Amino acid sequence: MFAMMTVNELYRYISAELEQLYDKNEAENICAMLFEHIAGINRTERIREPNKLLAEKIISRLEEGLAELKEHKPIQYITGDAWFYKMKLKVSPAVLIPRPETEELADAVIRYLKDKPGAALIDIGTGSGCIPIAIKKNLPSINISAIDISTDALAIAKENAASQATTINFLEIDFLDQTTWNSFPSFDVIVSNPPYIPENEKQLLDKNVTAFEPATALFVTNERPLIFYEMIAAFGKAHLKKNGKIFMETHEQLAEETAALFNNDHYSAMIENDLQGKQRMVIATRHSR
Repeated sequence: MFAMMTVNELYRYISAELEQLYDKNEAENICAMLFEHIAGINRTERIREPNKLLAEKIISRLEEGLAELKEHKPIQYITGDAWFYKMKLKVSPAVLIPRPETEELADAVIRYLKDKPGAALIDIGTGSGCIPIAIKKNLPSINISAIDISTDALAIAKENAASQATTINFLEIDFLDQTTWNSFPSFDVIVSNPPYIPENEKQLLDKNVTAFEPATALFVTNERPLIFYEMIAAFGKAHLKKNGKIFMETHEQLAEETAALFNNDHYSAMIENDLQGKQRMVIATRHSR
């Protein structure tokens, strides 16, 4: 059937199929990304040559792409890339797809560090490397280390750093194992978008998240949902300089509990809303050594 369709007809058909899963605008955006990735046809070309016929090989790949999308596979895992802070980064099921709220986290760090050349920063749970790469690209003088427990995630992060001509010290470390902390120096900034979704909320998430994105980067136990923030607080006591800051993305319903972990003799904390008005960022300042 696809072989008899023009570019315009094929685009409309795929968009309509995707509207069974997504709203109209999102379905059209995903369809446009699929067409550009597989057929090399952007919106302008589609309008200019609506009656163009595609090669059988391209049509077959579009059919495969549609089938994957209907199984809820994210378009970013089909194209193999995602945009973050005006950068096109490689992604795979080994790493989370960067989100807009994480851009806001990176932006907050960049704004804070713009007048602090030479500062030292560590990113905990780096995944695709999107946060430290954005910071390093905008502030080349910042000295950045980034850690993750996943070998596969770090391989993606290193590729992304190289593609953006940034130098970052990537380390494979299980952050929850405190014996791994001994070799670290002191930092001016800690940044982290750690796992923070309790396991009992899995059923609330879309299938494209639960079926394809890495569970270890998303979920924590119901019994200890703040475990990473507890560990970050402990790490900061030993490795964050006085007046240093910790920037963290958080679960919107656990932001106040997260901030409470840092409102004590060692830290003070504030909650920031994202552009959707959700409590998604906690910023803590270190007061004592």
